[in-house]
Amino acid sequence: MAKRTLILGIDSGTQSTKVLVVDARNGKVLGSASQSYDLIPNLPPGAKEQHPETWRDATAKAIRQALKASGAHGDEVKAIGVSGQQHGFVPLDKQGNVIRPAKLWCDTSTAPECAEITEKLGGLKNAIKELGNAVLPGFTAPKILWLKNHEPANYRRLATVLLPHDYLNFWLTGDKTMEFGDASGTALLDVRKRRWSDAVIKAIDPELETKLPAVQPSDRPAGKLQAGTAKALGLSVGVIVSAGGGDNMMGAIGTGNTRPGVITASFGTSGTIYACAGKPVVDPRGEIAAFCDSTNQWLPLLCTMNVTVATEMVRRDFELTHEQFEKLAGKAPTGCDGLLLLPYLEGERTPNVPAGTGTFLGVTTRTFTAHHFARAVMEGVTLGMNYGLRRLSQLGVKPTQIRATGGGAKSKLWRQIMADVFNAEVVTLKVSEGAAYGAALQALWCWRREFGEKVSIADITDAFVSLNHAETAVPNSKHRSVYDEAQNVQDSMSTALRPIFELHKRTILR
Repeated sequence: MAKRTLILGIDSGTQSTKVLVVDARNGKVLGSASQSYDLIPNLPPGAKEQHPETWRDATAKAIRQALKASGAHGDEVKAIGVSGQQHGFVPLDKQGNVIRPAKLWCDTSTAPECAEITEKLGGLKNAIKELGNAVLPGFTAPKILWLKNHEPANYRRLATVLLPHDYLNFWLTGDKTMEFGDASGTALLDVRKRRWSDAVIKAIDPELETKLPAVQPSDRPAGKLQAGTAKALGLSVGVIVSAGGGDNMMGAIGTGNTRPGVITASFGTSGTIYACAGKPVVDPRGEIAAFCDSTNQWLPLLCTMNVTVATEMVRRDFELTHEQFEKLAGKAPTGCDGLLLLPYLEGERTPNVPAGTGTFLGVTTRTFTAHHFARAVMEGVTLGMNYGLRRLSQLGVKPTQIRATGGGAKSKLWRQIMADVFNAEVVTLKVSEGAAYGAALQALWCWRREFGEKVSIADITDAFVSLNHAETAVPNSKHRSVYDEAQNVQDSMSTALRPIFELHKRTILR
């Protein structure tokens, strides 16, 4: 059999690492594999951490399994692309060793450091003017200051700051690099000029500049597969490793969101909605992230921290399978007879409520049923995402079609709730693993450009990304008034309860 040209797409997330083997000729997924893992247990409230070695080991196992599943030979692999969870802080010492576990995107323990950096920049307005973004607990910059403030001995060892996907690229290539897209989620990068912010660096530590890799365009390789890693994986030395990017940036590529007009919504552990833009979209309130994407454009994005976190909590509590959970939720009416969830189980990022907790409103003898609670979490997290979508619309990014990915997109009922709440057509993709597929397509783009082809990333996504038309959901006009009212109530709850959340944090959790 003639040898094929294969591309590996890797998505290293909070809960698992997935690997796809993709045929470079037609974009077909030939095989896949996944390795699951957990967060480090028993940490203080707000702290969310993982060992970077966990991602590396899971990636190696998943690559070997995916190659076996696809019947591929290692020497057929010509390029690798890596997608990683955004914002995580991987601190390396001078020898390239990990100093301590990585603080993750969902870690909210750095709120005081956010306030400290923002104050040194002259307030929120000046921070947005400097960066294009507010300094939020999820981002990387406050994690670096946290290390300086709380673990000074470890901070003194710090030689290099990497993000999760950068760490995997370092393991693959031996090179320490960072590309525009993922770097824009650090709160260290001026997204308009695509360069590190001197003001933020000074606010943390003037010597930090020497610890940051140079940022590079997204169409350049991060490097080539080094000998030791190649041998461990059964691959050839010199395989091209693309720049890669954050999971949202790679999800945009994997869903064909590579030119203005398309919007992607990811319903995973967290929820993200993002669009492709030809210029920066800066929110003066700082609620929408003005990120760069991983195609050398921009990616205005909103992120909520609680999506399947909420649905899985209720599903497990009632001891239901996913199919039973959806069937049960379908028994409740639209609007759940007034039962409404404010889904801030892990705090919240959009809007910025790090001290928030989950809150049910409308619990009565009528609504205290399993089917009401099942549907209420679906509706509540979707309304939470719609808060940000409304803000995105106010900034000029208006959806007509939303491409849904993640675990929530697999539910027919949930897709209809999305369409009704968002008031837009909701479609899914034939390749559902958007971030891993996007990583493969970016690697294919990089590989082809290395051979002198003048191909754009949009050319590749137009050819390979296909919609699953059988799963399309369109808005039901009869449900609009119900969800408009529910949205107004949820937004009011969020505003009214913020002082209570802070009081709860100071007293109950001290």
